[in-house]
Amino acid sequence: MKSNNIVLEKSYAFAIRIVKCYQYLTDEKREFVLSKQLLRCGTSIGANVEEAVGGYSRKDFSSKLSIAYKEARETGYWVRLLRDTQIIDEKIAQSLLTDIEELLRIIGSIMKSMKD
Repeated sequence: MKSNNIVLEKSYAFAIRIVKCYQYLTDEKREFVLSKQLLRCGTSIGANVEEAVGGYSRKDFSSKLSIAYKEARETGYWVRLLRDTQIIDEKIAQSLLTDIEELLRIIGSIMKSMKD
């Protein structure tokens, strides 16, 4: 594995942001249901990328990366829902959504290059 794997680094950094957002939502906003969904899928992105990198075959790598992509899309859904219900403010939501879009582009690009 490369020591400077950008998708690993970015998905891990994003997971840290999600954990901190979850802490904020539960401690400050007393929101437990939606925040748990956000925590689950937002941290799953990096976990699946990590599994993909450790995959034992091209098919395994592709499968785990595909799951990471789907989890990133789901995370975007929960962030938009939290924003649109005014549980998190626009600035926080936009920052998270920007990170999600970047992860989707990176993961999508890797998946596309595997098909070529």
